[in-house]
Amino acid sequence: MTKRPIIIDTDPGIDDAVALAIALYSEELEVKLITTIAGNVGLDKVTTNALRLLQFFGKDIPVALGATKPLIKAPIDASDIHGSTGMDGFEFEEPTKDLVLKEHAVNAMRRVLMESPEPITLVPIGPLTNIALLLSMYPEVKEKIAKIVLMGGSTGRGNMGVMSEFNIVADPDAAKIVFQSKLPVVMVPLDVGLKALVYPEDSEQLKGMNDTGRMIYQLFQKYRGGSMKTGLKMYDATAIAYLLKPEMFQVVDTFVDIELQGAMTAGCTVVDLKGYLKQPNNAKVCVDIDADVFKKWFLESLQKCN
Repeated sequence: MTKRPIIIDTDPGIDDAVALAIALYSEELEVKLITTIAGNVGLDKVTTNALRLLQFFGKDIPVALGATKPLIKAPIDASDIHGSTGMDGFEFEEPTKDLVLKEHAVNAMRRVLMESPEPITLVPIGPLTNIALLLSMYPEVKEKIAKIVLMGGSTGRGNMGVMSEFNIVADPDAAKIVFQSKLPVVMVPLDVGLKALVYPEDSEQLKGMNDTGRMIYQLFQKYRGGSMKTGLKMYDATAIAYLLKPEMFQVVDTFVDIELQGAMTAGCTVVDLKGYLKQPNNAKVCVDIDADVFKKWFLESLQKCN
């Protein structure tokens, strides 16, 4: 089987850890590069977390450090959800820095894209600063990008503001650049993540599944994206789910823009589902997910891990 090449841009993050596990053990995906972005916690911490995960999984994927802060606005984080380290709950061994590239993430992405004989899919599951910088500094890479499959945004209410989702409001200016890029963009939003739940009985299965399941189970004890009782929300894993099993989603072609000026709505993804704005479609937006299919896929995917 020919694997599809992808680059994952991430800010690990407990749900990022789950997404990375599934992607790295997938028989269908080839992770060419992991780039890190300040988001859930600061850049040094998320990079350390990425290296911890790669060492735990025994995977030698190059890692490149990206932006330390948003393009314009002041930085925010989500340490209240993921803990002060970003991945509280499991005692990882201190990782080596052997996989860290000297290049900045934007330059590393450009090099990997331009050297690839086939287009590569970008999978940003954190704020979009690195992707926006890449597209702005090196527009020639667009012909080497198959599509951008991102976790972020919302078709309705937010989780960091009335109308704003964390990954978008963390750098709304970057998000606007990505959605205006004229590249094929797939948005897997907050609304879908709210339905992609892992319940207590599922977590119990993880505990005895394998080393990866045990690690994720322990991380889940500290994760505040939902609760162990009512279900934990697997936001970032939904982007990997779209890559591997898109049929579990209901998807619409529509126009998406980012509100930058609204006094109460800055960072909102304006998803024009009814065509009020009379603009051409610029994204595919996942508007629903089959929660039962997701849960089955989620557990089966983690079972393939070591």
